[in-house]
Amino acid sequence: MKFFPLIWSNLKRRKVRTFFTLLSILVAFLLFGYLAAIRMAFSMGVDVVGTDRLSTIHKTAIIMPLPISYKDRIASVPGVEAVTHLNWFGGVYQDPKNFFPQMAVDTDTYLDMYPELVIPKAQVAAWKEDRTGAIVGRATADRFHWKVGDRVPIQGTFFRKTDGSSTFEFTIDGIYDGKEKGVDTSSFFFHYDYLNQAVRNGNLGVVGWYVLRIDDPKHTAEISKKIDSLFANSPAETKTQSEKALAQSFANQVGDVGRILTGILLAVFFTLLLVVGNTMAQAVRERTNEIAVLKTLGFSHGQALGLVLAESCLLAVLGGLAGLGIAWLAISAGDPTNGQLPVFYLPGRDAALGVVFAVLLGLVTGFLPALQAMRLRIAEALRR
Repeated sequence: MKFFPLIWSNLKRRKVRTFFTLLSILVAFLLFGYLAAIRMAFSMGVDVVGTDRLSTIHKTAIIMPLPISYKDRIASVPGVEAVTHLNWFGGVYQDPKNFFPQMAVDTDTYLDMYPELVIPKAQVAAWKEDRTGAIVGRATADRFHWKVGDRVPIQGTFFRKTDGSSTFEFTIDGIYDGKEKGVDTSSFFFHYDYLNQAVRNGNLGVVGWYVLRIDDPKHTAEISKKIDSLFANSPAETKTQSEKALAQSFANQVGDVGRILTGILLAVFFTLLLVVGNTMAQAVRERTNEIAVLKTLGFSHGQALGLVLAESCLLAVLGGLAGLGIAWLAISAGDPTNGQLPVFYLPGRDAALGVVFAVLLGLVTGFLPALQAMRLRIAEALRR
């Protein structure tokens, strides 16, 4: 730390140049942090889905329904411990812009399948007793300022009641949270029996897809094959896969988001390397005589190398931390799309990776100028 005043004075030598270099680093790391949050949002919690859960969908497409009778046959497959089912509802609340997922579920089995959803037991009990009851995630409840006991009308788009109307009314019986960050808390769950009774007087006969828990994730491929073989050559053949694979397929529908964002960041950081590297090279050239004087006063080659590397790293780390800090503040303000990205936060591992990148940026951009300073001959430097 005794050399810090010297390093700091070198950064202040050209204040305007240092300011704009810091600004370029700040913007790059601000972009890094924001894109990391967007990547997490598009993954929709893929990293936190259960490894012991499988999804069985129609072989043609997930929008095709499956018979309700498949449930018992799936449950009979060795290795399957529990089965539940879901139906996509796709209704509209007040305005088509107010999108959020709505699913009709088997209330007796659904929450047991998803222990990462945290909700008070009293609210669960009230939900199971209320045929028109619903539970909603914290993100959606906060978005529309809903509270327990509110009556919420949702306009059906795919489903119509037997009386011809399309308005389904629900009572908010509970609000759930995620056990950890990354759990989607934007969904709205209600009774399958309510939908079944309303649209076909109890004769709907189909579900959207099944979710099952198995005894050992190592048997995923074997159990999936057994389930699909049960319904081979039937009018509704199935495709069973891990829930993580299904979630990832949804995330990839807009393209390989991870690869796209990685390409953007590589371009940004390559440009940043050129900018910061040029700044450090120019700074060392301007201080050739000063470095020679330091060596004359007894500074070793290693100390000359260390001073330039420390200056480069300090510049990169200051800009990087400022950029990541601003990104964290902006991301903490919430989803900028008003509900379209319910899982939106800066993961801790990405923040730590950003700090590592800042240090590496300082080392890489400062290495050649530092090497030049280390090799500088006193006599030649003083003649310049």
